[in-house]
Amino acid sequence: MSDDNGTPEAAAAPTGGPRPEPLRFFGTTWVGHDHGYALRRAGVAAGSLLAAAAACLVLRFAYEGLQIADSGAFVSLLVVVMFAVCSALAFRHTWDAFTKRPDPDRQASLRGLLAIGFVGSLLAYFFRSLTEAPGEKLHRREYEEAREQYARRTTRRSGNPSKKRRRT
Repeated sequence: MSDDNGTPEAAAAPTGGPRPEPLRFFGTTWVGHDHGYALRRAGVAAGSLLAAAAACLVLRFAYEGLQIADSGAFVSLLVVVMFAVCSALAFRHTWDAFTKRPDPDRQASLRGLLAIGFVGSLLAYFFRSLTEAPGEKLHRREYEEAREQYARRTTRRSGNPSKKRRRT
């Protein structure tokens, strides 16, 4: 293991270069698709779909509670529309966060909406895990850029420019 972030040495870049950022549930297996990457992806997909189904079941119980309380058709409709809209917005926000870093201020202001629309976030996680580890494309692009910058910074020039012979 490396000392800095707990990644296996095989996943870390050789000779102290940039190290890949670990992903939730995947660690750094996304770099080389090794150490059970496919099994983890299948597990994440199944787990997020199961969690979304359980969440929908809980929301159904809450809706039935509103029906038993006889709170009226307007309140029931309002609750259904609220969860549908918040789930759609949470899905879109989570999906976009897999391809670009979200703005921290906007993320903080949307925290309540994302909590209400948690079913949409779970579904976005499920659909993304069918093709890749959620966030893998973003992390891979950032890691490749960091490796290129590191390679450019560490390439050595031939000779010492101060000892260069001058033409007269």
